[in-house]
Amino acid sequence: MAKRGGFPGGMPGNMNNLMKQAQKMQKQMEEATKELEEKEVTAAAGGGAVEVTISGKKEVTKVKLAEEVVDPDDIEMLEDLIMAATNEALRQIEEASQQTMSKITGGLGGIGGGFPF
Repeated sequence: MAKRGGFPGGMPGNMNNLMKQAQKMQKQMEEATKELEEKEVTAAAGGGAVEVTISGKKEVTKVKLAEEVVDPDDIEMLEDLIMAATNEALRQIEEASQQTMSKITGGLGGIGGGFPF
């Protein structure tokens, strides 16, 4: 007669270890997320004429413009430089976030993906 319930071959111990590892990973991710939120990245465009600083929360915290880049006859260029600096700062924050999380997850491909079961 077959046994009912439970896990054959001592699975409860393995499941317990898996849960401990998951809890440890979750704590590490929470700590890393907090650390990333406190990080700031500054990117420049136009040879440093425009600088934009982005927080780890992906919020613009500072915009610095060189006096010579403020030309009322060429607003479009200034808009393009601000956009370029902002996009570069956002890219840098995203890259830092991915690198940090990859260290924690061991390259599992993010939460819920890439697990070997």
